[in-house]
Amino acid sequence: MSTRKRLSICYAAPGQNLLPTAGPTRNVLSVAEALSEWADVAVAFRSVLVPFDPKTYRVIAIEPASPASGNHKDDTATRGFHPVRHLAYCRRLQAFARECVGSFDVVLEKGWRLSGYLSACCHRAGVPAALVENAVSLWLDPVDDVRQLGKYMLHRAAVAVTNSCCRRIPIVIAETEQLKQQLVTHRGVPPDRIPVIRLGVDHRLFRPMDQQPARDALGIAPDSVVLLYVGGIDEYHDLEPVVDALGLVKRGIELHVVGDGEYRARFEARAETAGIRSRFYGHVRHDTVAQYIAAADLCIAPYRTTAFHNGVVTFSTLKIPEYMACGRPVVSVPSPAIGRLIANGVNGFLFPNDASSWVSFVNALPSRECLAKLGRAAAEAAASIRWESTAKGYLQVCQQLTLRDLGSGR
Repeated sequence: MSTRKRLSICYAAPGQNLLPTAGPTRNVLSVAEALSEWADVAVAFRSVLVPFDPKTYRVIAIEPASPASGNHKDDTATRGFHPVRHLAYCRRLQAFARECVGSFDVVLEKGWRLSGYLSACCHRAGVPAALVENAVSLWLDPVDDVRQLGKYMLHRAAVAVTNSCCRRIPIVIAETEQLKQQLVTHRGVPPDRIPVIRLGVDHRLFRPMDQQPARDALGIAPDSVVLLYVGGIDEYHDLEPVVDALGLVKRGIELHVVGDGEYRARFEARAETAGIRSRFYGHVRHDTVAQYIAAADLCIAPYRTTAFHNGVVTFSTLKIPEYMACGRPVVSVPSPAIGRLIANGVNGFLFPNDASSWVSFVNALPSRECLAKLGRAAAEAAASIRWESTAKGYLQVCQQLTLRDLGSGR
């Protein structure tokens, strides 16, 4: 029998507010719940927007006195932060790191705009910590006016802080092999300090369900052919090619979109101009997303590859395995991390996200029966992608950090 001590772990998301209905929050909470089977876990968000009392772990606020925002559609805690407020928040993170001494054996920091800052503060305070990174921020836009220059200078300042912190902390967890390579290339983190631990799927929420009841609930006709997108409508996701293709082919296929973002109005207007059958639902509760997926025949993850360095999608494309876990085939772009999930023609389709490729695909769209068969294959492929596996990987990192800490004589 193992006598290893049950660790006390703080999983901190300093760049997020706790909003239980938001996908990014649910991802953190899913890891915490799975991890709590083997450790005493507390999740720390900048603030708690909605009261939340889980049974298997604790919830704490990094800024307990921070007023909850009235906007409960966005769990991003530092969006629109003025640089001075960033400095004030950094001082609060320094204090929070000192408060962790004696309270936690290890701190895991979820990546954010200043990834690694909290981990570095914890190490200075004497608490082992690691960063869980999901993206490397690279500037790809032209700097052609004063406003862009200001944004670029702030970006460079954030990158300087992040790079310095990441080179000082002992472990940086990457969600994909491609992200690991970017951490090596752009942040100078040695590859032997970067384990790759992939994200999981909550199969209690994302599971195959009967299509007809889902359609009845959403008012979708039984014989409609429905394409569905779920997620942020932003610079990384481009619905324009599929909208244009559906407008050109005129096969009566419906496009349904769940989510919100800065590009929503543009795509919604383009769909109306193209004369396609479309429905934009906006933000919905995370625990109802599976119902929308169940109502679809085919789900899409149309990444804008030009928004990524060298056209490679490096972050963990969580929407794809969630679609698949619900028994739906997926269309996405050819990229190594995505190719690990989608087998072209077996459980989904891979082709460039441009209008000509979409026209060719829509013209040869498989029957609904064929799509359902591919969906069953998708569910089988996603069955092993679980948060429990993610949590076990994080636990191993935490154990490694505490052993290293003991060996250093702290």
